[in-house]
Amino acid sequence: MARLDIDRLVKRYGDFHAVRDVSLSVADGEFVVLLGPSGCGKTTTLRMVAGFIEPTAGNVKLGGSDVTLLPPWKRNTGMVFQSYALFPHLSVAQNVAFGLEMRKLPRPEIDKRVEEALALVRLGGFGARLPRQLSGGQQQRVALARALAIRPDVLLLDEPLSNLDAKLRQEVRVEIRELQRQLGLTTVMVTHDQEEALTMADRLVVMNEGMVHQVGSQRDLYERPADRFVAGFVGRTTFLGGTVVDAGRFRTEGGLMLACAGGTPGRAALSLRPERLEIGPGPLAGLDNDLSGTVEFVSYLGAQIDIHVRLSPADRLVVQVANRAGAFVPEVGQTAHVGWRASAGQVFAD
Repeated sequence: MARLDIDRLVKRYGDFHAVRDVSLSVADGEFVVLLGPSGCGKTTTLRMVAGFIEPTAGNVKLGGSDVTLLPPWKRNTGMVFQSYALFPHLSVAQNVAFGLEMRKLPRPEIDKRVEEALALVRLGGFGARLPRQLSGGQQQRVALARALAIRPDVLLLDEPLSNLDAKLRQEVRVEIRELQRQLGLTTVMVTHDQEEALTMADRLVVMNEGMVHQVGSQRDLYERPADRFVAGFVGRTTFLGGTVVDAGRFRTEGGLMLACAGGTPGRAALSLRPERLEIGPGPLAGLDNDLSGTVEFVSYLGAQIDIHVRLSPADRLVVQVANRAGAFVPEVGQTAHVGWRASAGQVFAD
C-alpha cells in the first residue's frame, strides 16, 4: 500500500480537454471515489494513474516516487475493469495467476498467492472452473482476486459493479469495502452511481467536464455543496429558478416570494432537498415558507413516497415523506400545503 498523489493532471485530444488540471492526494489505506456523469473525465483520470493513458501534462506519484512515464506493469497498481476482462479460455486460477506470471515469480509463490487471493474473495475451490461457468458476481470476484494477487500499492476500480443486477450490486459493494478495510488497501474507484459512492467512500471527488468541482466527505458534499452541479448530482434536489431580491428574499420565476438563507441579489437558483420539506392538508405552523399547491404525481418507492406539487405554472417541488402509519399522503389533484425553513434551502448564483 502507498500514498497516491496526482498533480495538475491534464489529458487533451486535439482541442478537446478530457481532463483539466486535476490534483488529488489519496492517503495510505484510504478509499476515494471519483464520481460524475458519463464523459466527465473520471475514467480517463483513473487510466492515467494506471498507466494505460499517457497524460498531456502533470504527474502521478506512488509512495513518493514519480511513475508518470512508467508502463502499467512497472507501477504495481491492481486494476479491476468494468467488463471484468477475464481470459475466457483460461481457468479461474490461470486468470488470477496471469499478472504474477508476467512478473516472472517462481511457480510455488504464484500458486500460493493465487490460493490466498481466491480465499480472500471466497472463491476457494473454484480455481479449475472457466469464467463462463461462473455467475456475474463470481466473475467480478475473480477480477478482484487477480488485482489483489500482485499485492498492489494502489487498487483501481473502474465502475466494477455496473454489470451486476441491483441486489447483487449491493452485496458485492459491501464485500469490496470490507475487503479494502481488512487489507488496508489504498483504493480509487470510478462510478457514476451516487449510491455506490455514498456507501463505499472515505472521500468523494465530484467531477464534471474534466474538472474537479469538490472533494470531501459524503456529509460535506450533501450538506455543503460547492456549486449547483454538486448540489444536483449528489443526492436529490429541486431547483427553483428566480432572483434574489435581497439577503433573505427570493422571488421565483412563477412570482412566488420566498424566505431564503442569504444570497447575493441577482439571478439565482434555490436548491431544496425533498426530505427537508414538509407537507400537510392545511397551513403549516412555525415555518418560514408555507405555500399551497396542487398534487400532480405521487410515486410509491417502498420506504418513502415522493409527492410532486405544482405551486405555480413555473414552479414545482418534490416532497419526500417516510412511508409510515399516519403520514399525510395526498392524492393526485388534491390541494396540499408545502413548507420549509429558510435554512433548508441553498441559493446558487446563475
